[in-house]
Amino acid sequence: MDFKKVKAPGNTITRDMNEFANKTGNVYESVSIISKRSNQISVEIKQELDRKLQEFASYTDNLDEVFENREQIEISKYYEKLPKPTLVATEEFLADEVYFRNHSNDRKLKR
Repeated sequence: MDFKKVKAPGNTITRDMNEFANKTGNVYESVSIISKRSNQISVEIKQELDRKLQEFASYTDNLDEVFENREQIEISKYYEKLPKPTLVATEEFLADEVYFRNHSNDRKLKR
């Protein structure tokens, strides 16, 4: 996922709860979907950040050698400025970019 192109707001904004209810018929189901997507986005961001910071990892056991790496600081600042995963997931949900289905409607009754 390219986080540079995400158009989610940097801060929280007030939302109309009816928008959420219109998508699924239930506000709580919509919030659950957004929550699950937010967790997925959070994991993606964490894995990407870990991969980038792994390049700077030092495997020495000497605690006296603490040094600053400018590139590492810039990478960390970039990820701190990204919109929160919840805001990204909410924008995706409202823009119909999230696929979801209700498993209780998919099940057939067995007799």
